[in-house]
Amino acid sequence: MATMATALTSLSAKPQNHSLFDSSAFYGTPVAAPSVRMQPTKSTTAVSISMSASTPPPYNLSAFKFHPIKESIVAREMTRRYMTDMVTHADTDVVIVGAGSAGLSCAYELSKNPSVKVAIVEQSVSPGGGAWLGGQLFSAMVVRKPAHLFLDELGIDYDEADNYVVIKHAALFTSTIMSKLLARPNVKLFNAVAAEDLIVKNGRVGGVVTNWALVSMNHDTQSCMDPNVMEAKVVVSSCGHDGPFGATGVKRLKSIGMIENVPGMKALDMNTAEDAIVRLTREIVPGMIVTGMEVAEIDGAPRMGPTFGAMMISGQKAAHLALKTLGLPNALEGTFTLRPEFVIAAADSAETAEA
Repeated sequence: MATMATALTSLSAKPQNHSLFDSSAFYGTPVAAPSVRMQPTKSTTAVSISMSASTPPPYNLSAFKFHPIKESIVAREMTRRYMTDMVTHADTDVVIVGAGSAGLSCAYELSKNPSVKVAIVEQSVSPGGGAWLGGQLFSAMVVRKPAHLFLDELGIDYDEADNYVVIKHAALFTSTIMSKLLARPNVKLFNAVAAEDLIVKNGRVGGVVTNWALVSMNHDTQSCMDPNVMEAKVVVSSCGHDGPFGATGVKRLKSIGMIENVPGMKALDMNTAEDAIVRLTREIVPGMIVTGMEVAEIDGAPRMGPTFGAMMISGQKAAHLALKTLGLPNALEGTFTLRPEFVIAAADSAETAEA
């Protein structure tokens, strides 16, 4: 198995003029210039923050009062906007199931193309999956190089070591990528929504069957509550490792006979696992791409534990697989345009991994 020496340069020949862009994230200008990376140092100088007496506060905290509003207006605003989103995304370009680190990275990459309409379905109220913390409830996030170049693009600070970097709190990654992603007009996150099933027509996945997550969790305690649907040109399944809502995409493929087996992930081996997860990210059946830890479930690859680079780059690879399926410029075929909105993270090394 070839080693994963680059962050995503795993599938296609590099453009002939790539030497012009060696300092970039992916042969182009980074979306945001990376901040200076420095080893942490002990400081003996106390830092104080004070407000200038000449700068008045934006409002009077001693006698504050909100503008009046009718309660019905609040209800109408939420309902109208959400229902408009449901109507808009009933038929969409890409549905991503699971908003963990792989799903968010995939959506972020896809959203750079403003013509691609992206819906993210997340069963939890809080998206992010396991990326709010590192491992064993510890807060720091370890990212092996060269995936740190994706952090440079996002503008996330980290402490640098020889072969890896450390973000002081994993929530910095999750909150930063979500804030950038959800600000884009071609993306909608449907959280507290579960993907209960797949739409399959003529041997091709054509969307997802959805329901409120609380309804999905209580089918056995209530009378029949039928679901809803989202049609899509491409479904990206990033449901994570096995669990109550884990690996649901590939488990459903097995139950309907579209794949033969879901062996489950093997024991931990970080060096093998992260390379394998990125390398094996692929369209597993027509119309459905699998990314992140769900890849390990279907291929019996090792688990990787509390290191997150593979989630980010697997998600980016899944995005470009989706773009390829949609017939749009993508890194895998070397047909992407060298513009910031199509920049993805990759190493400047010439080494590549096998697809």
